[in-house]
Amino acid sequence: MKGVNALADPEQSCFKDIDREALFSPNHSGEAPRILMLYGSLRERSFSRFAAEEAARILAALGAEVRFFHPRDLPFPDAAPVEHPKVQELRELVTWCDGMVWSTPERHGAMTGIMKAQIDWIPLSLGGVRPTQGKTLAVMQVCGGSQSFNAVNQLRILGRWMRLLTIPNQSSVAKAWDEFDEAGRMKPSPYYNRIVDVMEELMKFTVLTKDSRDYMVDRYSERVESHAELSARVNQSSAT
Repeated sequence: MKGVNALADPEQSCFKDIDREALFSPNHSGEAPRILMLYGSLRERSFSRFAAEEAARILAALGAEVRFFHPRDLPFPDAAPVEHPKVQELRELVTWCDGMVWSTPERHGAMTGIMKAQIDWIPLSLGGVRPTQGKTLAVMQVCGGSQSFNAVNQLRILGRWMRLLTIPNQSSVAKAWDEFDEAGRMKPSPYYNRIVDVMEELMKFTVLTKDSRDYMVDRYSERVESHAELSARVNQSSAT
């Protein structure tokens, strides 16, 4: 399932009063923000996937183009070459997107290995392109018991390391087994409202930054390094 725009039903949701046109600034290119969804569980009844799917419906209703990466059959990092089809699929989607949503269960007080493996397969540099730098990120977690923020705190650290613009708001759903119906749809609740808040904020940050991403992440140290490399190539060419 590459896109979920057809799943959006804004009239059925409590976010139908959001002014979608106001999400797009006058200087924005007008292109729909492209958002990639990652989740951290392979269970058939996966609450982190359910939460991501609910978030995707909201994003689609707000005007985003949304795609999922499904981690089943993704090998552990270093257990397969980068040419593995699932690794290539993940990297292509990360390159494609303007922003991401990471949704993980909390297991033993931390994100799952499934979630971490996906992040570990994403390089900081890919063929001269930095696939994550300057893109936006929203973090979410689901809990089997009382509310916790251990996993989203870890995801924030990784987001910073990946040079992602991690938005301030976040979602943590307690007792997730009681927050979704048999069809996997989230029940009306403050937890659902918070996910709407987070996705609306992700859209705003993505719209405001996607067209100025290169300017925002331009670094003096990298300019110095690039200048040194260019000078070295010029000197080598002159010597030959």
